[in-house]
Amino acid sequence: MMTTRTRRTAALYGAVPLALLLTGCGGGDDAAKPSGAPPAASATPAPATSAADPQAADKTEVLASYTSMWGEQMQAYRKADAKGTDLKKYAALNALSKFEADLAHMKKNSTVIRGDLGHSPKVTALDTAGKLPKATVQDCVDLAKWETLDTKTGKPIPLPTSQPLRYVATATAEKWPGGWMITDYAPDGARTC
Repeated sequence: MMTTRTRRTAALYGAVPLALLLTGCGGGDDAAKPSGAPPAASATPAPATSAADPQAADKTEVLASYTSMWGEQMQAYRKADAKGTDLKKYAALNALSKFEADLAHMKKNSTVIRGDLGHSPKVTALDTAGKLPKATVQDCVDLAKWETLDTKTGKPIPLPTSQPLRYVATATAEKWPGGWMITDYAPDGARTC
């Protein structure tokens, strides 16, 4: 059973999967995608904005990087290992550290992810005027098909009853020389969507 302290600790890490792994959730049987396959995403980003928006191209690129990051992250979570994925191509700094901590936690606890994580991301802020362009992505994360499997027993770990199935998460992106990178990720289980 998860204590209040454990929930707070998981929230501080800021990664949805870590919070779910600490609290537990159910399991399916999806295989990891081959590393050469395009990243899978359970939701395709909607067009960022109208063609009249001068920031439309940047918003589309930010959403593409965010969606690709999740595709690579799900590949890593399906095997509790980032080897063979392009996660570092899309996530860096705090976001990457949080996801790597999730993977270490998963290995230690013999868990892997099955199913998919639903998304409805949108760019809520974009500043391209500064030396380092930045963006904020707000996402409605959907856990309806998200499952964790205990690899020792082969049994799913159910979500706690207090875990909302849909909630808001916020990501920060920065435009680096190679493209947009997700540099931070923070779920907010108190804000449902």
